[in-house]
Amino acid sequence: MPRFDHNAFVNACRDERGVGHHTLRAYAQDLRTFARFAEAHRLSDPLSKDDILAYHRHLRDELGAKPATIERRLVTLKSYFAWREDRNSALPSPFADVRISVRIPRRLPRPIDRDTLRAVLKEGKDTFAVRSKSGADDAMPTSQNDVTILIIKLLIVTGLRISELTNVKVRDVSHDGGQILVNGKGSRERIVFVPNRELREDFRRHSEVRRKEGSVAAPLFLNTEGRRLRSATFRKRLRAMSRRLGIEPHLTPHRFRHSAATLLIEEGIDIRMVQALLGHASLRTTEIYVRLSNHALRRALERVNILDVLSV
Repeated sequence: MPRFDHNAFVNACRDERGVGHHTLRAYAQDLRTFARFAEAHRLSDPLSKDDILAYHRHLRDELGAKPATIERRLVTLKSYFAWREDRNSALPSPFADVRISVRIPRRLPRPIDRDTLRAVLKEGKDTFAVRSKSGADDAMPTSQNDVTILIIKLLIVTGLRISELTNVKVRDVSHDGGQILVNGKGSRERIVFVPNRELREDFRRHSEVRRKEGSVAAPLFLNTEGRRLRSATFRKRLRAMSRRLGIEPHLTPHRFRHSAATLLIEEGIDIRMVQALLGHASLRTTEIYVRLSNHALRRALERVNILDVLSV
């Protein structure tokens, strides 16, 4: 049976290519899946094209994996064998003559409709109004609910991934709350802006409070225990809010990101600016929001039905 040096490959991806934590975890999972297959089928080096085709059938027919999962596992495996061959030419990659086409259904993202966004933001306004009446300190936000609403607004305005926002440190925010330095996928840095005056002021106040509380290298957003707020914790808060407001399908951080992109394009912002805001490496990734916007236009036109209006 071949020996798979998973850890060395994952470490090389991290140290030499700057691959992010979530991707590294996916790589490790993908390679463990193949290692189990290799052990069960007693594969030995050098692996052949037939071994790879058999693994593809195993993923598709026996494990019932989704097309996107199959593609990712095969891409990871191909990258691993290319890396291994580069280190040891006596171990050629079995992917040299393999041509596998995995058809992945293209699904449109599901942004949050404007009425639902209004309901969510109204919840935030109501909360702030209650706090103001109670005479609480205005050097806020202080409560976790305030922080949740602040993050939601930032997601809508900036289109950030939730992991990007929860990893922001105090020093990454400008003193006026108008800019955030973000470390995105592949360790690519970019600057995002907070254009809304009221939101910028709330964000500035929060950042100022955090700056006074400790080190500028500390996380900007904390959980109830005073540690960095994690993405999973924020998702749980959104699920609770969804239940409270009766929102289906439930709110997720990425749906706010989809909403940000769709709203900007619908309001006439150039697609390349949206690409820069979202941190997409390829314009093709951003173009899906143009198609989504066209889909929304079609539904709106069908609702209006001009010929029926003229026949009245």
